Amino acid sequence: MIRLLALLLAAVTTAAAAAAQARAEEPIRKPANVILIVADDLGYGELGCYGQERIQTPHLDRMAAEGMRFTQHYAGSPVCAPSRCVLMTGKHSGHTTVRDNMEHQPEGQEPIFAEDVTLAEVLKERGYATGCFGKWGLGYPGSEGDPLQQGFDHFYGYNCQRQAHNYYPSYLWEDDHRVEIEGNDRGVVGAHYSHDLIERQALAFIREHAGGPFLCFVPFTIPHLALQVPDDSLNEYLGRWEEKPYTGKSYLPHPTPRAAYAAMISHLDRSVGRILDLVDELGITDETLVLFTSDNGPTHLGPAQVDFEFFNSAGGLRGLKGSVYEGGIRVPLIARWPGRVPAGTVSDHICAFDDVLPTLAELAGAEPPAEIDGVSFLPTLLGDSQHQKKRDYLFWDFGGYGGQLAVRQGRWKAVRRGLRKHPDAPLELYDLEADPGETTNLAAEQPEVAARLAALLVSARTTPRYERLRFGTYGDQ
Repeated sequence: MIRLLALLLAAVTTAAAAAAQARAEEPIRKPANVILIVADDLGYGELGCYGQERIQTPHLDRMAAEGMRFTQHYAGSPVCAPSRCVLMTGKHSGHTTVRDNMEHQPEGQEPIFAEDVTLAEVLKERGYATGCFGKWGLGYPGSEGDPLQQGFDHFYGYNCQRQAHNYYPSYLWEDDHRVEIEGNDRGVVGAHYSHDLIERQALAFIREHAGGPFLCFVPFTIPHLALQVPDDSLNEYLGRWEEKPYTGKSYLPHPTPRAAYAAMISHLDRSVGRILDLVDELGITDETLVLFTSDNGPTHLGPAQVDFEFFNSAGGLRGLKGSVYEGGIRVPLIARWPGRVPAGTVSDHICAFDDVLPTLAELAGAEPPAEIDGVSFLPTLLGDSQHQKKRDYLFWDFGGYGGQLAVRQGRWKAVRRGLRKHPDAPLELYDLEADPGETTNLAAEQPEVAARLAALLVSARTTPRYERLRFGTYGDQ
């Protein structure tokens, strides 16, 4: 009897797997809804499904179990604004308008230009309702880079990255006007946690447009500092670890920074859970692709980089936010679309933020802009790696932190740093298959590979349109 039951169970499991595979291979006849969630400064190793052992992320772990987890996915840049510019335009940062964080007074960042075609504009042409909820950072209010000028029907959240350093702000932006938040005095605590307000608006948008198709872009601000989180989340971690109070030299002080940081990520995780639950409740699970990623690698908390080491935030990779080493740019990517994206799968497909626009354009049956660098990874999402086109290389041009360039081609990665002061800085070469931690510079041992990638570091980069993003004449074309 036990053997018979085992055989029946195996048959049922095989049939279910075959049915799921058959559905994944069916043509996509109706444009799918897209929910694109982007965390802020979340490291490669800060989720349970990526090896995190101290911070609880059950909902994102569930999302990975129900979908696909990528192990070699990259942000567009090691800091906020240029990374988001890559995500929105499908161009790598050697071709984008924005290549560094550039603040504009009195509020906001230098804008992307009107002629920059964004993901929202591409999908809107296909009849998508488009909403953005969270941190924008690609153009000050009323500029040509304002989200309402870049394809979004509705915006709620922070326009300015600096304003987003406080989770209890006195106001947020809704479309083109400021919304005052009563009970918040711009201090350590307040009546309304901005992340929760943003989550509420995103859920309302999904509910309103459940008939689809819709693009819901949710660039949450967690876990970017400051260390602020509601007490009900903080209490889950208080007393777990030895703490050294953060004195607030750069951000607001906190007596238990480790507990606060862990609590913030778990708070973010619960928001993702609510989004997934709402999609299921509305009966649109089979029609909705949910993507989760981060805009760059982790920052350190407190003195001497103790806490990023404590949490293994970069997952053993070299570098942090602001660095073109792997820890600054390799980020999580999780995709969930039951019946389409094979459940419980792990992909080592090499892809980056500039691949998102062509992927979602193909999903929607839209033509992506002609001059983009990204390549659709929809075949990989649908479990069809056989027909997946490979990128020749990935490229990063980052004007900050001294000026840095990096290129990855297959297993090889080249890096040049300190280019503002030293345009002829030596090239570093790493074999990421054998040395993902970038510990051994092989430039001298592999001169042909080094020369090939050195040439790419020049040819892949055009002159930035914002004059102050240039560093010397290195790489200008």
